[in-house]
Amino acid sequence: MRYNKKSTASLKSTNVALQYRKQSRANMLWRQFKKNKGAVSGLVLIVVIILIAVASNFIWDYDTQITGMNSLERLLSPSLSHPFGTDHMGRDVLARVCYGARYSLLIGFSAVSISMIFGAIIGSIAGYYGGRVESIIMRIVELFLMIPAILLVIIFVSVFGTSLLNLIIGLGASTIPHFARNARASVMTVRGSEFVEAAKAVGASDLRIIFDHVLPNAFSPILVQATTRIASCIIDAAAFSFLGLGVPAPLPEWGAMLADARQFLRDHPNLTVAPGVAIMLTVFAVNLIGDGLRDALDPKLKK
Repeated sequence: MRYNKKSTASLKSTNVALQYRKQSRANMLWRQFKKNKGAVSGLVLIVVIILIAVASNFIWDYDTQITGMNSLERLLSPSLSHPFGTDHMGRDVLARVCYGARYSLLIGFSAVSISMIFGAIIGSIAGYYGGRVESIIMRIVELFLMIPAILLVIIFVSVFGTSLLNLIIGLGASTIPHFARNARASVMTVRGSEFVEAAKAVGASDLRIIFDHVLPNAFSPILVQATTRIASCIIDAAAFSFLGLGVPAPLPEWGAMLADARQFLRDHPNLTVAPGVAIMLTVFAVNLIGDGLRDALDPKLKK
């Protein structure tokens, strides 16, 4: 079906209306989000953690203070110069925790970005077309859902080796099916809307309808799922590093720091306090943000 001047003008007006709706929706989302003091606190805490991760690159030298060895300062108790003491290699624990924030945040956000992008695309295609296409896609998704996510990550890391990139890809790929199911359900609720029918009437292609009209209006549940999944990825990354399947030494990842400190836990429990508290605070902040987004995007809670 070819575009004529009338249909093209109609499509342009539709796009302008959708753009205005997106801006209004973003403003409304921010107003609702600000009403939740816990969510704002979580956002402030995450911003502080990000700033610490960035500033640590300028405060401490990576080769000498983060990954280097200083045998004269091994296993020192907490003091003014070393607030959380030093580890078995003579490295300042506080410096490594602050520097390690970039690895945990990078893993969480990158892994979720991978799973969200691919899961949203797969689920959107299945939810939009329905029928045989949906049946084939969802049977494949359910097949992967039968395999525990932790087992998929272990297999992937064991085959391709332990590295930061492999851990990110493994964690991201393991949750694609979950995002695909959520995206499919969300798309099915909006695929019969009037703006979708109007886009079809003016001859817009299926891909344009999916990415310009359907997916943006079905993105709210996916966004909420993504925030909660970031917290899970941070915990999973720490767990895999603790088991020796995650970020390799001497990178200062929080889980790897806990693994190094376990043999000194009896005499030097301070080595586990800083990375443990860092994981707890980061996950807590992300969960607060997720709760705030869920409440802000829930139409039943809007006033």
